[in-house]
Amino acid sequence: MRIDGKVEAFGCLRELSEQVKASLQLHCCATVAVTMKLIPFHVGGTSFILAVLLVLHYCHIASILGHKSGGDLIVVENPEHEAVNSEEEDVAVDDVEDDEGDLDVVQPSEQWQTLKPGQAVPQGSHVRLNLQTGEREVRLGEEQLKYWTEEHREEEALRSSFNPDELKRAMKKIKEDWKLASKDTEQKDSVASKFRTMEELKKDMAQLDLLLETDVQIMRRLLEQFNSSNSTSEQRLSILTELEYLVHQVDNAQTLCSMGGLQFLLEGLNSSDFRLQESSAFVLGSALASNPAVQVEAVENGALQTLLTTLATAQQLRVQKKVLFAVASLLRHFPYAQRHFLTHGGLQVLSELFRTDNSGILRTRIVTMLYDMITEKELIFQGGLDPVLDASHDERRRQYSKVSLQEELLEKGWCILVPQLLESSENDYREKALQALLAMAPVCLDQYRSDGSLQASLHSLKQEYQDMIQSEIILAEENSYFEEIVELIDALQVKMK
Repeated sequence: MRIDGKVEAFGCLRELSEQVKASLQLHCCATVAVTMKLIPFHVGGTSFILAVLLVLHYCHIASILGHKSGGDLIVVENPEHEAVNSEEEDVAVDDVEDDEGDLDVVQPSEQWQTLKPGQAVPQGSHVRLNLQTGEREVRLGEEQLKYWTEEHREEEALRSSFNPDELKRAMKKIKEDWKLASKDTEQKDSVASKFRTMEELKKDMAQLDLLLETDVQIMRRLLEQFNSSNSTSEQRLSILTELEYLVHQVDNAQTLCSMGGLQFLLEGLNSSDFRLQESSAFVLGSALASNPAVQVEAVENGALQTLLTTLATAQQLRVQKKVLFAVASLLRHFPYAQRHFLTHGGLQVLSELFRTDNSGILRTRIVTMLYDMITEKELIFQGGLDPVLDASHDERRRQYSKVSLQEELLEKGWCILVPQLLESSENDYREKALQALLAMAPVCLDQYRSDGSLQASLHSLKQEYQDMIQSEIILAEENSYFEEIVELIDALQVKMK
């Protein structure tokens, strides 16, 4: 049995008690002999008897102290105690016979407790002999006291606070959670079994011999098919549809130009098939939109002249709409192209197109394009763009200063053409015309004042929209739109006074 150093001290104490016992027994016998010699024979019988009884009582005390069954110290193993030093010596203690039955083990505490005869103590306990009372006492050892901290007491109290019902409920909940977890696992396994893994999909794709292509590879393949002599018109139309989807990305549009795609688009504008003209103009306009690199390359390759020629000669409205879209995309935020547009007779082409359009669709698009060109120039000179953030601000101002758009509009008669759009019955067309008239007011104000039909149109439109606002038929959200149109009319009338 392995016990700590305190039990070894108890062994020394027991050996000392044996010596004391022997000494007391020897002293008792000697005392009896001396007492018998000292008692005179003439002493009365009563005194003699008292002396003998006193000596016998003293010997009985010595016998009690030397009794074996009450003096042995029994040490039992404490399962909670861990040996601090693994090299402690094994100390032999008195074995307890199996036939003695279960031991009465005392659980020591921080305070000293009295040990009764036959009681055992856990390993590591501190046992002492109280010399005043003659009783053995026990308490926790030093190592146990260190372990028995306040935190440990709280944990023990918490553990002991659970009653059997709470433990049963806890065990029942554990079983229920385990069953739910098992069901979830089974459900996940059943769902996963309905789908194939990524490795299986890869194998299937490899068996189908599917080829994954990048956008660059796709555009290169489409260009080769478009330029092939075996391609039909339907196949080329399908190719242009795919290209229009791809060139919305800035990088793809630039890559298409680097591959020579700009040339075959311009060739498509000169095709005798109006469907190819329409699709080629649509792809070119999508590639030019908000893409300065493509805009520069298009101007350098003569795209502006080709577009204006196609716009002037095209007979189909579908072709005119897509070509006008490409022209607007080329001129937007590009003063260099705007200057070339004016010098190459662009306004004359638009004027002819404006006069011949009876539907109003082309008129609205033309007026919107002119309005955008006027406002973006005004924003540059009014400081609408931050010079710190836009490093090319000064250069853009210089280029826009060479674009005399409003003067050209006055000279080409646009101050009289734009008010004609107010005759349309479409509210959107009227709104675009009013916005353009306000933007052109700095150069066209004199002609506005001399144009009686314009003043009459403004007056009638204002009355019409005011009546619509007051009407109960118009919904609340539509009233705000009509109120904005009335505000445009008021602003224009104020300028004309």
